[in-house]
Amino acid sequence: MSVTVRAPAKVNVQLAVGAARSDGFHDLANVFLAVGLYDEVTVAPAAELKVTCTGPDAGQVPLDRTNLAARAAELLAARHGLEPAVHIHIDKDIPVAGGMAGGSADGAGALLACDALWGLATPREELLSLCAELGSDVPFSLVGGAALGTGRGEQLTELPVGGDFHWVFAVADGGLSTPAVYAQFDRLAAGADIPAPQPSPALLDALRTGDARALAETLSNDLQHAALSLRPALSETLSAGLAAGALAGLVSGSGPTTAFLAEDPTSAEAIARALISSGACRTARTASSPAAGATVR
Repeated sequence: MSVTVRAPAKVNVQLAVGAARSDGFHDLANVFLAVGLYDEVTVAPAAELKVTCTGPDAGQVPLDRTNLAARAAELLAARHGLEPAVHIHIDKDIPVAGGMAGGSADGAGALLACDALWGLATPREELLSLCAELGSDVPFSLVGGAALGTGRGEQLTELPVGGDFHWVFAVADGGLSTPAVYAQFDRLAAGADIPAPQPSPALLDALRTGDARALAETLSNDLQHAALSLRPALSETLSAGLAAGALAGLVSGSGPTTAFLAEDPTSAEAIARALISSGACRTARTASSPAAGATVR
């Protein structure tokens, strides 16, 4: 017997970052949008906890107990007095260390899959609480769709979306460490008066009405300057995507993946081809949003 869960990637259409808190985290106004790139997490009974992974960049995925999927299995098992004796296999299609919450998707996927495998029927609010223990982005990987994340991003308010949005994701060589990008944000903002993060009413309205051009005008990421300072070549990628006809482009989360909003699927495919031809990225992927959250297959 095995259970497979599909969990989506995300793009942050707004990432407003407050000053560092005493616990080292930052208060956020983080508008998540789930996109149609997925990891599939399959769990099956085993003699002991084991993690395997296949797919692009699978070699970059840790297979020990630092993997969020392994931590999810251990956390759920401990909550119910069980042994986490499962084989977790990740079929990875979300870029690794790319600012698209691939690790968080795996954590949410493993949590939901183990819950089904073990017949626990854990209430959704408890699953979300466990997700928040695993990481700030993990609750959204479970919820999907669109949501505003506050606190450190784990407190979610689901948002209405009035239509489909079409994206191109330019995948860079190598990853960027999220803690390193936040540390750079803190260094660059040292001495500045950082306002409390707030969601953009214009951006929320653009999501609600499904207006891609209005959304393009309101995309923002307070971590972008920090990510670009650590990886200056991403500026060339952003320029190449805009030159290819994207409505807007930004660094996805902490990067180094860059996200480009397109008018329609045909435009997205053309932008992806142009980005690959430009040599400004390793590869480019198209996807639409919103997408469903973690779902048992």
